Amino acid sequence: MIPWEILRSQLGEERVITNPTLCRAMASDASFYHLIPQAVVYPRSESDIQALFQFSQTEQIPLTFRAAGTSLSGQAISEGILVGLARDWRSFEVLNAGEQVSFQPGVVAGHLNAALKPCGRKIGPDPASINACMMGGVLANNASGMCCGVAQNAYHTLASLRFILPSGHLLDTSDPDAEQLFEAELPELAKELRLMRQEIHEHPALLQLIRQKYRQKNTMGYSLNAFVDFETPLEILSHLLIGSEGTLAFISKAVLNTVADARLKMTGLLVFQDIQSACYAIPSLSTLGAQAIELMDRASLRAIELQTELEWIQALPEAAAALLVEFQAHEETSLHSLQAQLEDLLKSWPLLAATEFTRDQKKQAELWKIRKGLFPSVGAVRAQGTTVIIEDFAVSLEVLAEAVTELQELFQRYAYQEAIIFGHAKDGNLHFVITQSFNQPDQIQRYHDFMADLVAMIVSKFQGALKAEHGTGRNMAPFVETEWGPEAYALFKRLKKLIDPMGFLNPGVILNDDSQAHVQNLKTLPVIEAVVDQCIECGFCEKQCPSRNLSLTPRQRIVLRREMQRLKHDPAQAGLLKVLQEDYPYYALDTCATDGLCALACPVKIDTGLLVKQLRSESCSDFKQAMALRMAKQFPLLEKSLRLGLQWGKWGHHTLGTHRINQLKKLFLDALFDLPDWPPEWPEPKPWQPLAVSNLSADAVYFSSCITRNLGYEAENPLPEVLHRLCKKAGIKLADIPMGHCCGLPFGSKGLHEAGNYLRNQSIDMLWQHSDFGRLPVLVDNSPCTWQLLSQPEGLNPENQSRIQKLRIIDSIVFALEFLLPNLKLQPIHAKAWVHPVCSVQKMGIEDQLLSLVSACVTQAEIPQAAGCCGFAGDRGYWVPELTQSALKDEASALELQSSADFYCSSSRTCELGLERATQKAWHSYLYLLDRVSEA
Repeated sequence: MIPWEILRSQLGEERVITNPTLCRAMASDASFYHLIPQAVVYPRSESDIQALFQFSQTEQIPLTFRAAGTSLSGQAISEGILVGLARDWRSFEVLNAGEQVSFQPGVVAGHLNAALKPCGRKIGPDPASINACMMGGVLANNASGMCCGVAQNAYHTLASLRFILPSGHLLDTSDPDAEQLFEAELPELAKELRLMRQEIHEHPALLQLIRQKYRQKNTMGYSLNAFVDFETPLEILSHLLIGSEGTLAFISKAVLNTVADARLKMTGLLVFQDIQSACYAIPSLSTLGAQAIELMDRASLRAIELQTELEWIQALPEAAAALLVEFQAHEETSLHSLQAQLEDLLKSWPLLAATEFTRDQKKQAELWKIRKGLFPSVGAVRAQGTTVIIEDFAVSLEVLAEAVTELQELFQRYAYQEAIIFGHAKDGNLHFVITQSFNQPDQIQRYHDFMADLVAMIVSKFQGALKAEHGTGRNMAPFVETEWGPEAYALFKRLKKLIDPMGFLNPGVILNDDSQAHVQNLKTLPVIEAVVDQCIECGFCEKQCPSRNLSLTPRQRIVLRREMQRLKHDPAQAGLLKVLQEDYPYYALDTCATDGLCALACPVKIDTGLLVKQLRSESCSDFKQAMALRMAKQFPLLEKSLRLGLQWGKWGHHTLGTHRINQLKKLFLDALFDLPDWPPEWPEPKPWQPLAVSNLSADAVYFSSCITRNLGYEAENPLPEVLHRLCKKAGIKLADIPMGHCCGLPFGSKGLHEAGNYLRNQSIDMLWQHSDFGRLPVLVDNSPCTWQLLSQPEGLNPENQSRIQKLRIIDSIVFALEFLLPNLKLQPIHAKAWVHPVCSVQKMGIEDQLLSLVSACVTQAEIPQAAGCCGFAGDRGYWVPELTQSALKDEASALELQSSADFYCSSSRTCELGLERATQKAWHSYLYLLDRVSEA
């Protein structure tokens, strides 16, 4: 038995997880391997890491570090202790006016670029997963990407490193005395590294091999170029850790030198008649100075052709291929010169489509969205039950076309009909994706034989690198010696033994003596609910999830559904299955905000919230569904009862106190109703009556949400009054829709779909009539209600599905920008405002518009970088308050560290209540601020 209590006493009870449900939730990363950890541990400090190393060695249980878990070759899974870094280790700092950036391993790579953008700088590595992957993985895999090439990867831009060796020694290369301390504390290690360097330099053939290998991208094995590029033992060791995939040490902090982020960019998609023609064009584009040249074959374009506005892609012939090309410059003159030369070059090629090189940022983003979402998008169109496999390699540009042709022949030989090829063609670094099942021995053998032929082709025929940027991982570990030869491989093993003598750091990764390791512990993807079955567990969704630090992420909810499906077919695991089924409701359903932000991050738009709503619905009894529908049909009476209950509760709170009110609730109401404890901050409803304005003379129709009508603001007029006052100032006439309606969101989010759809259809009926059959725009004052009315048309009857296409339903943010702001006289005030765009605002893509509105009112308006879903989820924050507390922890901390603001603005009353609870600040609709600064 492993004495986990010893570790808990050192790190904290909540930091050491052995619950089988939570351990299985972490059994998958983005690769096609599957290992179940014995424990998941979340350390907070370097002393915690040192304690973990000691515990690992004493108990002889291996350790694997995991940041975002977006790695593709199985580096971030373990059968021992999986050490999670994503919940902590997230601090970073821009240094020297952006010339450098310091960070911990749990920082999302894209966040660094966002912080560096005002300085005109960025980090060198630019992987396609930059908005999901974390810097621990970027360093551990020596990630590169689209424009990075060899010169700007983490290895070449490293300024300093702070790390802990398995021995527990902490080293920091930024310390001026670091070399002397290293020599004094670890003389044998320093001596051995110096000796290895000497041996390499005295071996001309090996020295030449190393130099030749690193002229192109190569992440196969350890970074032996450190022995060539550096002289002192500590410099060598720190650079050996880059690309070591967590097998040598733990990196607690790093500083990278940044690179200039070109201000001017010109991007275009070139379409060729075949992939060989595209390959032959690459050297000319590279010579011209293209920073990025991304190859996409016809199969990869087919996978995304329905997810892009570029409709002409669908008409391309079967052999076609494309190059996504980007030129960058710091000066206009340079870009103009490039454009002229490029036009001459394009005239010499028989392109299949007219090519426009655009400088429009939105169009550029659309083009890059195609490329960056390729891998998950391809995985999403796989056959049900099959697994997605992605690999990458690098060869010289001289043989790239030949290598591509031979790879396509390999696909045909092994019947990988859906295989695709894409990648960083400028560097000769291509990726390929294949899909297959691992359910039968002959299917595993098929993959084994394919890999054998692939290795022979890349290594023997084209003298290339089997891994160019994804890291060696488990899939290529058996072939490291094949590529590098016995002498270099002996150095790899010697290095591992020297630094990690017990071999407990991420065993099986990079070095593996088992020649069959790449076909063991393979992941199966059993068929589950259709709404999420496309998921390939890439993990892009996780950074968006409000419950990621509390319970489960969208990926983990899906991983557990698949695990339960596997266990159903194994009678011996009935007990374990029961445990997972009992745990799932809290971890996966109760603590899900169903906010849908995961769909924004997912390349194929999987909304795991829809799965949760579906499962909640299935868990509701027929009686509960019927009662909900009955309540929906009597919504005006329900609303009056709610207002009365809120008024009584507020009176009782002031008169009897919160504790006594909750005692009475438990005694008299809990047996009949599912009610949360009385929250002291609940506002008292404020009376408001719709104004009688004929829609014949109105400019717009006003749909006030039941939330707005019943949850007012302390010491403020009701929001509908404020909106009407603003409209009067702007000369806009609003026609109010009568009270007693609801968009259905409070029911639908709980899985009470019949009741929710009834109310939604009723609302659309009413909007159709009052908008003069779609002639007038419909203003909605609560952003989640706007989104609810506009989304999920399948919940509407056929007539309303037609009507919703003709109705113009707009959020108050859009209404304020279009109707109010042009007609208001504003007197902006010298003040600072924090702005929180709620989930529905983000899904509608109007967060910038919200910021613009607030910016028009004050001298400084800002969205906190940590802003995400508040986790309040309408009213779920009252039942599961820990969800809101966890979801807003980073944002609340960021607001605490910043100078206090004068205003805190949002556009959803329930979300504002959650924000108030977490930040202890008074949050209001931005409309109150707009009213304050506008003249009568």
